[in-house]
Amino acid sequence: MAAGNLIDLRRRVRSVKNIQQITRAMKFISASRLKKAQHRALSARPYATRMLAVLNSLATRVDSTAHPLLSERKEKKTMLVVITSDKGLCGAFNSTIIKGATNKIESEAGNKELSLALVGRKGYDWFKQRGWPIRHHYVNIMAKVDPKYARALALSLIKYYEDEEIDSVQLVYNEFKSVVQQKLVVEPLLPIRKLELESEQASLLEYLYEQPPELLLGSLLPRHVETQLLRAMLESEAAEQAARMTAMDSATRNAKEMIASLTLKMNRIRQAAITTEIIEIVSGADALQGDQH
Repeated sequence: MAAGNLIDLRRRVRSVKNIQQITRAMKFISASRLKKAQHRALSARPYATRMLAVLNSLATRVDSTAHPLLSERKEKKTMLVVITSDKGLCGAFNSTIIKGATNKIESEAGNKELSLALVGRKGYDWFKQRGWPIRHHYVNIMAKVDPKYARALALSLIKYYEDEEIDSVQLVYNEFKSVVQQKLVVEPLLPIRKLELESEQASLLEYLYEQPPELLLGSLLPRHVETQLLRAMLESEAAEQAARMTAMDSATRNAKEMIASLTLKMNRIRQAAITTEIIEIVSGADALQGDQH
């Protein structure tokens, strides 16, 4: 019986060691990818943030009829752009996003007609199984974010909004904060929001336009939508690699602890077997000496 247990434990130790090698390799791969993804996300963040601030100010200065993307309507039809990963083994990264999107859907399901644009296979697989209305989905693109996908999705969203097929667009994604922390973000994308300013602040934010505001907005607003989508995808890419690196590091450490525990148990069984054999040998020798006397 002890021999059988010993063989099983040896097999388990070998299996856990193989898993440990895989998780360690995945950790190093994610660490390498994180460095590049983090640089891209942090580089895009200031530009996107400043563009949003400027366009919010511009939207405050012009009439809402200056461009279709500025027109605010009663929000009866909303689209959620949910950005997840294409692969798993990244801890609670995807479940956090899916939970946040689901809570948003359930909180507004009675008041609004909701549809989805999904970026990433994990979100697409989850929502597809539950019958939610999906207008767009992009899978197998999050390994390295390409601006062309953000551009294609931006053009579709702009067309839907200008044709009044949807009344608002909101982004749901994980923002990269640090290697061990990601922040769930649910933020409006369309329409372009106006600033709420006090009367004494209004004069501080005046801009001089070299072109008519309408012409300027016509070129800037579509670019803004594309930029915000690209920024969200880059943030998600960096957050995914950070989450996977952390998860694989934890898995590697857990495997090490499990190997130590199994090895200790295996050594105890071997020691017990050796002790039993010694006792049997001593007992047999004592019996032989008794027979001789």
